[in-house]
Amino acid sequence: MRGVTEEQDGPAPPPLVTEAMKKAAVAWVAVGDRPAVALWCVPLDGGLYVVSGPGEQPAPGLAEAGTATVTLRGDHGGQIVTWPAEVSRIAPESERWAEVAPQVAAKRLNASGSPAEVAQRWTARCTLVRLAPAGAPLAAGTTLPDGSLAAAPRETTAIRRTRRPFRLHRVRRR
Repeated sequence: MRGVTEEQDGPAPPPLVTEAMKKAAVAWVAVGDRPAVALWCVPLDGGLYVVSGPGEQPAPGLAEAGTATVTLRGDHGGQIVTWPAEVSRIAPESERWAEVAPQVAAKRLNASGSPAEVAQRWTARCTLVRLAPAGAPLAAGTTLPDGSLAAAPRETTAIRRTRRPFRLHRVRRR
């Protein structure tokens, strides 16, 4: 299937961002002050496409946002670049949707139905957005943080009952 091309406005993104996007399957996307969430994405025409909504991945605030921050990882699994992105929503009735949605749907793992059927389901309930580079990387190379970026677990009301250890036999005391 051929890729969709689109003329980019402004300067071309840095080569590191371009190469990282080509290999991306998951991107950590932060909108405003919200914590970054891992989102399945498809690299296409110089940007990353993300589908969110009912039955798909949650991406709080992304559909309404104008900008976001995208972090991509390298082959070793660690962060290699963080860049600002321009968020553009693809309207289901547009020609762009008709071109892009089936290509994105074809990359969707474990989807029931053909790419056309998946794209049709998305039309009714989901949002398709394009994340395009919008400036120089915020962190790359020597400007990457040295320490762990792991966040503390979020507070929850959910609890898990502690189970007793399993024993094969009883221990007798003398």
